[in-house]
Formats: sequence, C-alpha cells, structure tokens
Amino acid sequence: RVYGRNADAVSEVLRHAFTDLTVEINPEKPRRNSFEVSLLKEDGSKVELWSGIKKGPPRKLKFPEPDRVVEMLKGSLE
Repeated sequence: RVYGRNADAVSEVLRHAFTDLTVEINPEKPRRNSFEVSLLKEDGSKVELWSGIKKGPPRKLKFPEPDRVVEMLKGSLE
C-alpha cells in the first residue's frame, strides 16, 4: 500500500506540472521492494529520474518528495 500511495502522489504532481504528459504506473510487474521513476522519451530512450532501490532503511527513504521528481523531470527535458 505504501508504494501505491507514493506512486499516486508522484503521478498526481507530475500530471499537474505537465498537463501534456502521459503517466503510467507499473506498465510491467515492478521489482520487489523498489520504487523507481523513469522518463520514456519519444525516441524510445529511458531516463531514470529516481531509484530508491539502494536507499533505506528506513523505508521512507525509498520514496522521493513528489516536487523533487518534477524538478528532476524539468532538468531532463531541457
């Protein structure tokens, strides 16, 4: 549940910041106990914006602040 709540929070902030952005949550089965945010570009390349795999304990360190993900995405689009 914690992962789902954090995914919803990040996707909500991204949708508000970038109205033309398509946000998908787990199009494939996710890795166990991981939280990652990636940007899939139109050319098919993938940019990892956040990975909490090597973070924690505590578990809360695995999740980014949603506003931080927006800033990371802005930096990747420049």
